[in-house]
Order: sequence, then structure tokens, then C-alpha cells
Amino acid sequence: MPIIVNLDVMLARRKMRLKTLAAAIGVTEQALSAIKTNKVRGVRFETLEKMCRVLDCQPGDLLEYSPPAEDTEHD
Repeated sequence: MPIIVNLDVMLARRKMRLKTLAAAIGVTEQALSAIKTNKVRGVRFETLEKMCRVLDCQPGDLLEYSPPAEDTEHD
């Protein structure tokens, strides 16, 4: 998937545990774990906003776009 979630990086930078963030923003630890491991199809802006507020970061610090490698083979 071309969207990379860097939640684990931001948690490490802030010396915060997933459990602490989950409690601070009012979501389950399992829900944040699914986001962290890129197992979700989407994230509500409200949740993203809360994560950014608590982690003192921008959405771009949590999400990164990495385009898929282009197919260089030609028929």
C-alpha cells in the first residue's frame, strides 16, 4: 500500500506508549494498533486530529505517501 503509517515513529519520539495515546484520545488500544500496522482502510479526521494534538505533530508526520514502483517492463 502506498500510504505508510509512522505512528510508531512518533510514539518513540514522544516516549509515549500506544496505551497512553489510546487513553488520551478516547479510542481502544486495538484500534490504534490496527492503524499503526496499516490494517485499516481509513482513519477519521477526528481521530487523526486527536492524535496530532496529543503527539504535538502534523498529519504528515504520521502519514507518508510512497508511490508504487513503476513497471519498467514493456511488451
